[in-house]
Amino acid sequence: MAENVTIARPYADAAFELARGAGALGPWSEALDRLAALAADPDMRACIADPNLSADQLVQLVLDVAGTLSAEQQNFVRVLVDNERLQLLPEIRDLFVALKNEHEGVLEAEIASAFPLDDATLASLKSDLEARFKARLNIQVHIDPALIGGVRIAVGDEVIDASVRGKLANMAAALKN
Repeated sequence: MAENVTIARPYADAAFELARGAGALGPWSEALDRLAALAADPDMRACIADPNLSADQLVQLVLDVAGTLSAEQQNFVRVLVDNERLQLLPEIRDLFVALKNEHEGVLEAEIASAFPLDDATLASLKSDLEARFKARLNIQVHIDPALIGGVRIAVGDEVIDASVRGKLANMAAALKN
């Protein structure tokens, strides 16, 4: 996995520079999302690995299935196919999104909650977290009943554990010492 990320990084950097230069970070992000989903599909993976498909056939297949792509995006697909890197599109997309978020001052936040959060609570939590981290946040929320109660928030490499499960674990550790 780490090797794939290392190989994917220059492609993600190139895509980011093209997109930023054209003022098209959003369209590039959407295109890379579609292409990454396409490259992750088992049928497409079989086509990518098929030695009987020429590079031109593979490029045409991807372009036919991927939907509307700009000329630069089509050339990007051609470069990936020519260098046998099409299977790295999920990693390229992830690295591109990280570069885009850094450029736009946006951080990714993951909130795990023991119970569903209503809109008002989520808006208040988002506001508090944005003030704390001094950045806009893209928040992903999922339910984790194992937390028993409360929330567990991860922003970058910082984790805020305000769950009952986390507090019980801290109490258990304190009692052992």
